[in-house]
Amino acid sequence: MKILETERLILREATADDAAFVLGLLNQPSFKKFIGDRGVRNLDQAREYIRTRFSNSYRDNGFGLFLMELKNSAEPIGLCGFVRRDTLPDPDIGFALLPQFEKQGYAFEAASATMHYGRETLGLARVLAITTLDNEASGRLLEKIGLAFDSELELGGENLKLFSVEL
Repeated sequence: MKILETERLILREATADDAAFVLGLLNQPSFKKFIGDRGVRNLDQAREYIRTRFSNSYRDNGFGLFLMELKNSAEPIGLCGFVRRDTLPDPDIGFALLPQFEKQGYAFEAASATMHYGRETLGLARVLAITTLDNEASGRLLEKIGLAFDSELELGGENLKLFSVEL
């Protein structure tokens, strides 16, 4: 199901048919470094990850990480959306791109549209974001879409930066 459309992108719910893409994205060195190793190593695990992480979030929260695809070709290039974590008081925005699509404005385009969707459609009052301490590129993007550095926190045994914005 299509959730958002921007000038160059469509953001939609991920399905089991997206398993090969999700497997590839989750195993990118940059994904593992900055987001974490999700332990997804084959298509069956990718389908299960989509079911338990993405589809359950769509159902339970009304949002989740959406698959980002190029409007002109339907080629999947990344993920962007909101995550509800038990360890944080508000939803946090997240994004990830295949390396060949970085530095072309796609993450900004998707994240900006996602923030508008969160405010206007979901009625979110506050959005958070977390990054690793050394992920300066994501921090700059978060600031560009309106979030500000809030504090450092420890989450899952890792020290992270917390960003926030009141909508």
